[in-house]
Amino acid sequence: MRRYRFVLFRPFQFIPVLFGISIITFILVRLIPGDPARILLGTRATPTAIANIRAQYGLDEPMWVQYLYFLKNLAAGEMGKSTLYKIDTLKLIVTRIEPTLALVVAGVVLALVIAVPFAAISARRQGTAADHAIRIVSTAGIGFPSFWLGAMLIILFAVRLDWLPVSGYGNSLGDKLLHLILPGLTIALSLSAVIARSLRAGMIAGLSSDVAVAARARGMPESVVFWRHVVPNALVPTVNLLAVNIGWLIGGTVVVESVFAVPGLGQLMVRGIFSRDYMVVQGVALTFAVATVLINFLADIVTVALDPRVEL
Repeated sequence: MRRYRFVLFRPFQFIPVLFGISIITFILVRLIPGDPARILLGTRATPTAIANIRAQYGLDEPMWVQYLYFLKNLAAGEMGKSTLYKIDTLKLIVTRIEPTLALVVAGVVLALVIAVPFAAISARRQGTAADHAIRIVSTAGIGFPSFWLGAMLIILFAVRLDWLPVSGYGNSLGDKLLHLILPGLTIALSLSAVIARSLRAGMIAGLSSDVAVAARARGMPESVVFWRHVVPNALVPTVNLLAVNIGWLIGGTVVVESVFAVPGLGQLMVRGIFSRDYMVVQGVALTFAVATVLINFLADIVTVALDPRVEL
């Protein structure tokens, strides 16, 4: 249990990190050109109406006063009132978490389904045509932008073949899963390329490790050696890589949700930016930051559990 002591102290290290993120997000949001009150009221708004809206939402206060109000709201379990949706930002974010969480999970699951078998084939057939083909495809997959992949998948599977829905989230469980296939696959194609390269390198190193050699000397079949000893050791560095990329993936949902019109946090942030809804943008950004920190924390726990040699 001594190896898990960091679980007690690590959460306290997150406090200054999240505090710094909140400050940076607060400042950057207010550097976006445009007046939220003027955008909300339209081009024909009178100066008096604009002044009233700014006073109502505290936008006429100095920036440091607005930040103190933001911290006060957070301490009270709130994130301020959205100027666009006219409700508390935290309640609005809670209603949008499910689609984003489902999309991230779908993307990670599909990425693992794609990456693990391809990495195993590439590692066990190192130097063959199959290995070279998988490496070329994985390298190319890293370079494809999400919006382009999403558009190509829509054209192929939704427009030409008419197999899958183009956009939305659905109502029933089956309908939601169907709507998540294309956006989840868009995420998975890029993520699986990164995971496959990491797993391949770890598996190749594991095939010549002392553990694998000793297992072969005891008469174990090569397939048993590979899946029992090589793959678990290759997963340790991949878990941390996956955690880092999931953090990137959470931010990347902004693009994917916009392409597929998924009503999640990413789409909410885009609308908040265009409408200069400060509370929504900084609330979603802080939510993404908290999610990224928690995922990396869980990755550290999994890493310690997989490898007894690791101490954090």
